[in-house]
Amino acid sequence: MMKFFSLLFVTILLTSCVSQHNKIIQENILSLKNSYCKAPFHYNYDKKVPSYNADSIIDANKSLKNNFSDQSILIMNALGTIDEVEKIVELKKNPSLESRVKVLELKNSINSKITIAMTELDAVAAEFDCEGERVGQMANYVNNLNDNKNNKLIIYSIAVGAAASIAGGIIKSDGWGSAVDIGGGILGAGLGFATLNPKGKKIIFIHERNLLRDIWTQKLESENFPPFIWYMYTETKFSNNTGGLSIIENIKKRWLQFNFDNNIDEANQSVNFQNGGEYLADDLYNRTSMLNQMQSATRTINQSINYLLLDLDKLVVY
Repeated sequence: MMKFFSLLFVTILLTSCVSQHNKIIQENILSLKNSYCKAPFHYNYDKKVPSYNADSIIDANKSLKNNFSDQSILIMNALGTIDEVEKIVELKKNPSLESRVKVLELKNSINSKITIAMTELDAVAAEFDCEGERVGQMANYVNNLNDNKNNKLIIYSIAVGAAASIAGGIIKSDGWGSAVDIGGGILGAGLGFATLNPKGKKIIFIHERNLLRDIWTQKLESENFPPFIWYMYTETKFSNNTGGLSIIENIKKRWLQFNFDNNIDEANQSVNFQNGGEYLADDLYNRTSMLNQMQSATRTINQSINYLLLDLDKLVVY
């Protein structure tokens, strides 16, 4: 009888999951959940987005097409520099020193506005990058917890099975021996079945400042994006998609296809586009992928701005 109770005590000890280690795990998850990516200061952007009448804007400024691409004209219109560029074109007709100085002053003014726009781009891309790294780190941590849990359950299952076999041989009573064998078999099977759980640990991850929500809804309802950045995201002239989709329309299409298997209902209800909720490791990896895609899409906008800077440099050369 004493041997049976000793075996029972060892089994309970092996399956105990309350420990100092679990406390450390919760502290680590909490530190990863606290966002360190958003800017320390809050800036209220003007929500007025530039006009989307691209064809009308280009047609109204067709005199600039000798020096600028359509995309450059739209960017200058969005930044409010069309008038300054037109003045440069007019001043270049006069090669005097005074005109040259005025041209440089106007170009510096335009460059200042472009610099602000590029700084906004860098800031948004940096936050996407930081959020992607933070969520990816959390996903790896949760995934490692799942792997460690499964490894321990396998060890416990083997230990319980071995202990039950030994105890069954030691205990003389057929009734008690059968009970130990059955109990050990059930417990071992239960531990083994737990390792087959495909979902694993869940964590509560709250993100009221959700950079992905406006991208999914295609509406600028938050203060996460400056109007100029949102204009570049949503004006179809800046997308390389041949189907006439904007940058974020194309991204949403890819997310729906590859991240949600074209299940629009599942996508609309996804925790990724809400204020937060329960995340599995796979959900966190999914979120990391989407954040990284938005970082890349944001950085590609710099290409259009670089072309504008090249066009401006050519314009001011006498």
